[in-house]
Amino acid sequence: MTTDAGARTRPPHGGTPAQAAGGPGWGALAIVMVGTFITVLDYFITNVAVPSIQADLGANHAQSQLVIVGYGVAFTAGMITGGRLGDLYGRRRMFSLGMLGFTLASGLCGLAQSADALTAFRVLQGAAAALMVPQVLGILGVVYTGAARARAFVVYGLVVGLAGVFGQVIGGALISVDVAGLDWRTIFLINLPVGAVALFLTPRLIPESRSAQGGRLDLGGALLSTAALVALVFSLIQGQEQDWPLWSWLLLAASVPLGAGFIAHQRRRTRQGLSPLIDLELFRGRTFSVGLAAMLTYFLAMGSFFFLLALYLQQGRGLSPAEAGLVFLTLGGGYFGSSLLSTRLAERLGHRLYSAGPLTLAAGYVATGLTARWLGTEGHILWIIAPLVVAGIGMGMTTGPLTGAVLAGADPQHAAAASGAANTVQEGGVAVGVAVVGAVFFPALGEHVTPGDYPQAFGTGLIPLVVFCLAASVIVRYMRPRAQR
Repeated sequence: MTTDAGARTRPPHGGTPAQAAGGPGWGALAIVMVGTFITVLDYFITNVAVPSIQADLGANHAQSQLVIVGYGVAFTAGMITGGRLGDLYGRRRMFSLGMLGFTLASGLCGLAQSADALTAFRVLQGAAAALMVPQVLGILGVVYTGAARARAFVVYGLVVGLAGVFGQVIGGALISVDVAGLDWRTIFLINLPVGAVALFLTPRLIPESRSAQGGRLDLGGALLSTAALVALVFSLIQGQEQDWPLWSWLLLAASVPLGAGFIAHQRRRTRQGLSPLIDLELFRGRTFSVGLAAMLTYFLAMGSFFFLLALYLQQGRGLSPAEAGLVFLTLGGGYFGSSLLSTRLAERLGHRLYSAGPLTLAAGYVATGLTARWLGTEGHILWIIAPLVVAGIGMGMTTGPLTGAVLAGADPQHAAAASGAANTVQEGGVAVGVAVVGAVFFPALGEHVTPGDYPQAFGTGLIPLVVFCLAASVIVRYMRPRAQR
């Protein structure tokens, strides 16, 4: 049943898949977007459940942080390997296995009786997500083509952003409703019916595809890449949280030789004619390699903003999780609107859209920071809505279109591996961005904190995010040769 991706799943002439004889319809997009939504949602939804988890399981601050960090580290560190597994053994198969593992781990999280058990199950959940998520962009890259692929990537960007935004809303609503007295457990148990339906429909709606080159999994490369990413992401997240103890610096330093060892290992396997974990030839293409750098810089600015805004709204302005979620909806409104219009904007602006998006986001951040300082602690929070809408517009103009442009520069034979690298950059950018923001925000907040300290610290924390946006707007210009800029 499994054939070469390019021959089996790619519809002709850029039409919709339904127009290709025997080709998949938009059902494939719907199913993989379910996987995208629940995995990104679970990255953010736990933030609002921390107080309830602490009260129910007796978790201390460090344990509650590990519930969040364990998922993020496993998710980020495993995606390169997950992408390669899809190329080798079938993207639909790995998507299904990842969905199954994620669903089962979600059930275990919902049944956890201790903070340590919950942390362990969250690591399993993150590892399953790392197997599933790289297949999403890989499947989109081979199932859809032309205008249909562009629309699919726009939908992907829309879902990623809305999952981050709605994590606050959905988490707060589920905990507030307290279904059957389950409290925080509902944020995990809700994945069970969703995952069951997705598993039932996946073999019926998604065609199988894999790389025609075959090969075997590079276990040495998988271990080196995972170790390097764990060392980098865990040290940055927990180092900032624990005021940079010595072990965090040692672990951060260890990520450098581990990363260098991974690259050397990949080059050696390529010279020997063996299958590497990720083909370094992917990075010879200007669009893909420079685009990844732009994506990293952009996600440094995007994902960490959710973290910073939640702190300002809940701790600085005293909003409940549900009230803060309603403010987040305005950000989502701008994101949703511009995502829907991004295809038309791309037709009018062309490559300039990739610069215009981060610049719009930077303008939204500046306006948000200035508005927060003007409001202080007494001004009505509704004044911050307009700047947040502008920031959301910038996010919607960038996430889907930039992702699509980057992956368009990759060989379809390595679709899942390329998407694994792109997903790693996205999630790693969020993790590193949070660490950078924390290193600026918390010192600006000071030791003896009062609500009046938050507006200024919030504005200060936005400064590196504005810098990242401006840098991304410059980097994307170099995705094209000099003659085309």
